[in-house]
Amino acid sequence: MPFKLQTNRSLNQVAVYWAPGTSDGYGDRTFTVGTEIACRWEDRQDEFVDPSGDKKISRAVVYVAQDLAVGGHLYLGTLADLSSSQDDDPFAVPAAWEIRGWEKIPKLNGASYTRRAWL
Repeated sequence: MPFKLQTNRSLNQVAVYWAPGTSDGYGDRTFTVGTEIACRWEDRQDEFVDPSGDKKISRAVVYVAQDLAVGGHLYLGTLADLSSSQDDDPFAVPAAWEIRGWEKIPKLNGASYTRRAWL
């Protein structure tokens, strides 16, 4: 399904983003401290191709103005919604979802991009 290119005006929601960090030495991943980002969050099922080349179905599609990393996590809400123990642990936030797919498309003028993440 074609999608409409998003402008920053369209990014009128807030999400918390945790970028993937390094391994903790025990086989678990670490994450950066959560940061608030502007987004457009759409709870919908889309078919996408993950980095391994497998077709998957999303639970949400999120448009953003910055690059995100597959393996990071997003939560629709603000840092004020979270406890201090959740700031650096997306697994402690039940409604935080893993970014399973990522796309960055240049606009026709080449001056900006449309970025979207599949959760």
